This record gives sequence, structure tokens and C-alpha cells, in this order.
Amino acid sequence: MRILVALTYYRPHISGLTIYVERVARALAARGHEVQILTSQYDRALPAVEVRDKVRIRRVPVWARISKGVIMPTIGLWATRLVCWADVVWLHLPQFDAAGIALRGRLFGRPVVLTYHCDVTLPPGLLNRLANLAVHGMDHLAARMADVIVTYTEDYARHSPYLSRYLPKVRIIPPPVEIPVPRPEAVAAFRARWNLEGHVVIGMAARLAAEKGVEVLLEALPEILAVHPNARVLFAGPYRNVLGEEAYARRLAPLFARYRDHWTFVGVLEPEEMAAFFASCDVVVLPSLNATESFGLVQVEAMLCGTPVVASDLPGVRVPTRTTGMGLTVPPRDSRALARAILQVLADRPAFCRPREEVARHYNTERTAAEYEALFQALRAGRGLP
Repeated sequence: MRILVALTYYRPHISGLTIYVERVARALAARGHEVQILTSQYDRALPAVEVRDKVRIRRVPVWARISKGVIMPTIGLWATRLVCWADVVWLHLPQFDAAGIALRGRLFGRPVVLTYHCDVTLPPGLLNRLANLAVHGMDHLAARMADVIVTYTEDYARHSPYLSRYLPKVRIIPPPVEIPVPRPEAVAAFRARWNLEGHVVIGMAARLAAEKGVEVLLEALPEILAVHPNARVLFAGPYRNVLGEEAYARRLAPLFARYRDHWTFVGVLEPEEMAAFFASCDVVVLPSLNATESFGLVQVEAMLCGTPVVASDLPGVRVPTRTTGMGLTVPPRDSRALARAILQVLADRPAFCRPREEVARHYNTERTAAEYEALFQALRAGRGLP
């Protein structure tokens, strides 16, 4: 089966969306399917064509940027070529170009599947408001032309202003989660590298982006430090020159300076390092603010490494802790509630721990890839929906 995958950003750009697509695309290629990615050449240093893990990547030149979006004058040409090549078209929203690609799928008789990752919530401002309107309009056009819309959880689907309009088309496929089993020697080396002995370690894994709620954790620190004066936050992920987040980073800089003895940026980590990072944490925090976060893959990665989680009580985001019992949820933007939940988990950590196998039974890449494969094959064969 020839599968065309279209999304605005792809690896090496780091986000939950790009990691999701990379994992499933790689798994589908390993199952013997031909997979091509159509995406933006958001960095001119990236090659226009590249093959990674048997997945072919076509990057289209970017002419201009609007907020976090990109304008690619030749995207239509490449979309036409690749839709003609494909047996199924798989789009990832939010994406401004999705409607045009979905239309081509309809015109050329190719099944179109959308995966909707999150609602877009851009920062205030006229330009961002116009960008929001444009992306929402194109996403709704794409939904009308799609055969199926996939999302992570029924909880998110029913609460999303976008997805709730198309529930008859919505199918739930759990997201792909994978992380190596933490090796004791790697964990010991990680703890030594970052001088973690004798410290309570609170982990956060994300981009330094406004919707991630980093300031909520910073505001919770005084209450946590009153009980655990040796507490340290380790932040894993991109934190310098994050696309579209420069002003946010400048706004938080004074708080980072204030807590410099309790806050450490460890940067982007490779998978084995991420496993060691999660296993080194006493608790991992996901204090996201809004529906731009629809699940939070990192919280399941932490659980697979034996670490409980405190997450925002948002549709979709609250599902992993409720499914596994490995943590608590708190109202978004509530730093006092976040501090109390972190302290509760730290005080009774064994009550929030579960075996890795129990978590992996709910979330794993092979399950996700198999469910997509079955969906694509059913649509291609014209048998209707599984």
C-alpha cells in the first residue's frame, strides 16, 4: 500500500505531533508499506528529499511565515503528484494546506484520513487571530472532504469544538508511545551527570512554549521548596530559539534566573537518555494550559519508565492518569493545586506506581500502526469502516 502523509512540520522539528507521525510512519514502512511524507522545508539547511527508516520525506520550500504557519507556493504541485501516486492520503491537522490536499484526494478517488491532533490556540494579536481563522476554515473544509477523522481519545473528541461537529466520522486510535526500558547504568550515569543525588527531582519534558504552562510550575515552586528545599526541576526539550516562542522565553527569563539553583535545562535528549531522564525523576509534570494539548505523549513515556505524573485536567490530557492510575490531575493554571498534587505524589509515591507491562497494554506503537493499517485497507477496499 502506498501511503501519502502530509503535515506542516516533520522531523527534525520536535513536537508531540511530529514524534507521533514519525513513529507510525516508521512502523508502517516496517510492515512493508511505501510511505512518503509531504512537509515544509522550514529550515533551508534541511534536504529537499531524504529517506529515514525507509520513509521518504519530500520537503517543500517555504516562501514566508505567518505566526507558526508557513506559505509554500509549490505545495499544490507536489500534492497533486503525490496524491496520484498514493493509495491513501493521510493528513495531520491543524494544517492550512490540508483542504487542498484533501480535495485532490477526492478528485483522484483516493481515501482521505485526517488525524486531528489538537485545537489551535495562538497568542493574542491581530495577525494570530487572522491566522487562527484561516487555519480553522481550511481544517473544516478538509473535514468535510475526509472519509474518516482520527483522534486520540473520545474525551477530547467530545469536548473539541472542531471534532464535536464531525463525531459520525470520528474514530479513536490510541497514540503511539515508545521508550526504551531504562538501563540502571544509564540512569546512574544521568544522575551523576546532573548531580541529582540527595535531590527531589521534578521532571518536565516539552518545548518551551506558551501553551505548556511552564510559568505554572515556576509559580508552584515556593510551596514545593517549603517542604522539599532540595527539590530541582529538570526540563528536557528545546528551550532556545523555539519557533514562535521567543517573546515567551524572554518573559520567563527573570523567573528562571530567580530559581537557577532549582531549575536545570537538560536540552534535547536521545531516546535512551529520555528513558534515563524519566527514571531519574520522582514525578513528571504536564501543566498544559489549553486544548492545544490533547493528550501529552510524554506523560505515558514517564509512566513506562515507572514515574508517576501530575497533569492538567484537560480533555484528553486527563485520560492517561485515569486509565493507569499513575498520577493526579489538577485544574489548569492553578499553581497552588499543582504544588499540592506534586507534594501528594511525593509523599506517597508507591501508591501511584504501576508495572510497565500494565501501561504498555494500553499504549504502544505497534497497536497504533496496526489500527491505522486496518483502517487504510478497509477504506481502500471500499468495505466501509472497521
